[in-house]
Amino acid sequence: MTKVAAVQMISSPSVTENIATARRLVTQAADQGATLVLLPEYWAIMGLNDSDKVAVAEPLGSGPIQDFMSSLARELEIWLIGGTLPLASDDPEKVVNTTLVYNARGEHVGRYDKIHLFGFSKGTESYNESKTIVPGKHVGVVDAPFGKVGMSVCYDLRFPELYRAMGPVSLIVVPAAFTYTTGQAHWEILLRARAIENQCYVLAAAQGGTHPNGRRTWGHSMLVDPWGAIKEVLAEGEGVVQGEIDPLFIDGVRQSLPALKHRTM
Repeated sequence: MTKVAAVQMISSPSVTENIATARRLVTQAADQGATLVLLPEYWAIMGLNDSDKVAVAEPLGSGPIQDFMSSLARELEIWLIGGTLPLASDDPEKVVNTTLVYNARGEHVGRYDKIHLFGFSKGTESYNESKTIVPGKHVGVVDAPFGKVGMSVCYDLRFPELYRAMGPVSLIVVPAAFTYTTGQAHWEILLRARAIENQCYVLAAAQGGTHPNGRRTWGHSMLVDPWGAIKEVLAEGEGVVQGEIDPLFIDGVRQSLPALKHRTM
């Protein structure tokens, strides 16, 4: 059994403030026994404008955000999955929205660049991530001590073919900043569907509240088991969601209902 945790935040435009909040909440999770901790999407910055993240983008392997994640993982002796941070891209006006994974020695051992970029327009509410983000191209899977972990980010949740491309995994992680509007309608049902159809645990770390830029995020960070049951959830506000990954339960679900073996395409 491995204890995992998802951190829920209400990130601000200040990288320094967000790092301090992440340190406090990740340390809380580790103190409660978690050996793998997931941060939410945009944990390091939720700017007043979408373009604000471009100014703090880091090259891979260098910068205060990455240095913090590496040192914290090493200090707490945990696996830290860094939600997303802005990495520099070939386009000076855009970033790559990237998940980085650090092992308990603080070593960078995995990366996933968000593939599907969110676009939504309804009334006065409008989002278009493609204006400031370059999409990723590759599926992200990393080997953790308890099994394979498939990586996805927020809007990816709506594209089940991405998760099929991962192959069998023990855990899917979903750092997110779902809007209140779309989250209220679809967040839980999509998370549970991905857990059920892939017969694995799903750990989702969300932004959860009203941000200084006026955006309201849905929250409801949660851990879902391979049968689709929600093991723990945090509706709104800062905090930590925790639970256990049980390989025997995964095996039991897959043996009693061998849907993954029944796939024909």
